[in-house]
Amino acid sequence: MGKYKLTWRDLSWNDFKTYLFAMFKAFVPKGKISTLDELETFIQTKSAWVSQVTLYGYLKTRIGTRYVLHFENDTFMDSVNLAKWNIYAVALQDLTFFTFSKLKANFNYQETEKAREIFLKILDDETSNKMPIDILEKAKKSFDDRLQKIDWVNYHIDLPFNPSALSLYEWAPIAEDLKNLDRKIVLNSVILKWDVVKKEFNERIKF
Repeated sequence: MGKYKLTWRDLSWNDFKTYLFAMFKAFVPKGKISTLDELETFIQTKSAWVSQVTLYGYLKTRIGTRYVLHFENDTFMDSVNLAKWNIYAVALQDLTFFTFSKLKANFNYQETEKAREIFLKILDDETSNKMPIDILEKAKKSFDDRLQKIDWVNYHIDLPFNPSALSLYEWAPIAEDLKNLDRKIVLNSVILKWDVVKKEFNERIKF
């Protein structure tokens, strides 16, 4: 697989589309989630939204007026791309586990093995978007490790999105001393975005 070069133009447009899409969707009636295909779409799109909004938002806040200049630096852009995929991989895991946990607890849904099937399908889709193979394989292993320990009934009420919040803190290409100062704010920003997703899921789910 060739190396994907992320540019400022790519990032600014993707970033803009993320925010625009979120604003547009807020005014569009949302259909119920009643099939596994619809659930897969929800998991994929909402994980991408949380990952992008929190990462790019944090970078903008921390870098400030120098934001554009940093995106002309190839090394920095590589770090942003690496962070984006790593955070997204964990976000996918969190939301997959959360949604199936809610289905199990609230709807007595028994086919929890479908969680892994959906997760792998999403990862397969992301290969066409140049998701790095090493991150993809690491995500599969991490998912399986977590799957072995999961309590389906209680996962959704037991800090379900902490791993992706910590992932933003770990991977954001910001100096460690600054990240240490920002830790609480960074973690809270991710959890607040997930609260929006949780609310939407609760309103739309119909299994």
